[in-house]
Amino acid sequence: MARVDSPIPRLGLGTWQNTAVEQCRESVRTALEVGYRHVDTAELYENERPVGAGIAAADVPREDVYLGTKILHPRTVDGEATPDTVRAKVEGCLDRLGVDAVDLMYVHWPADWDLDVVHATLADLRDEGLCADVAVSNYTPAQVEAALETDPEILANQVELHPLLPQAELRAFCADVGVDVVAYAPLAHGNVFDVPELRTVAEDVGESVAQVTLAWLRAKGVAAVPKATGAAHIRDNWASRELELDDEAVARIDGIERTERFFDPDYAPDW
Repeated sequence: MARVDSPIPRLGLGTWQNTAVEQCRESVRTALEVGYRHVDTAELYENERPVGAGIAAADVPREDVYLGTKILHPRTVDGEATPDTVRAKVEGCLDRLGVDAVDLMYVHWPADWDLDVVHATLADLRDEGLCADVAVSNYTPAQVEAALETDPEILANQVELHPLLPQAELRAFCADVGVDVVAYAPLAHGNVFDVPELRTVAEDVGESVAQVTLAWLRAKGVAAVPKATGAAHIRDNWASRELELDDEAVARIDGIERTERFFDPDYAPDW
């Protein structure tokens, strides 16, 4: 389950591949005005500027928005991750977003960085007020454990997680060590819409497959950041907050036998 003291809203707006400037700005603004208070981006996404513009344009105070971004993707670093490069990456994110600090700063991938240096530096930057909390992404249990040795205050691990990749072992480990779990690609890159069990549950409860999937994640104590660009999709995902699945529906989804990971690049850890 989630950390009981976690500040991370259970449903956020994902922005991966949302790179059309005006579309990105409007999707963020729309989501915030619909009710979302959690926005997720990354240096790699190349959309921090329009994300920041969407936050600024929304009729919602900045302090009410939980904003997370990510640094240190293998495609954004030339050479080693040193204290200077980590600081520069963080400051670059803040500059592009147009904010003084973010609520959550992730390490996007563990890759080949000297993680002791990375996490010690991020802890210092957190103490300086550049981020409220530090998190990791795509970390295995062993990597989370190692990171916690350097920085015991790591808040969360964002990973691919959906009914086709339930990550039960990772979730249990994170619960044991007090690290929250955030799901990216919670709709399995669109593949949940073709899963018979999910379609059946959706028909039974009279809601969309997306809502059922997001409700299942919430039942597991997982925060989710589904990507959405159009207003209808944004509103449909938001409506999942009103859906409570009963134990039978959760068990039917748990019983899905198909397993598939959609993001497994050559720089990924040994899952």
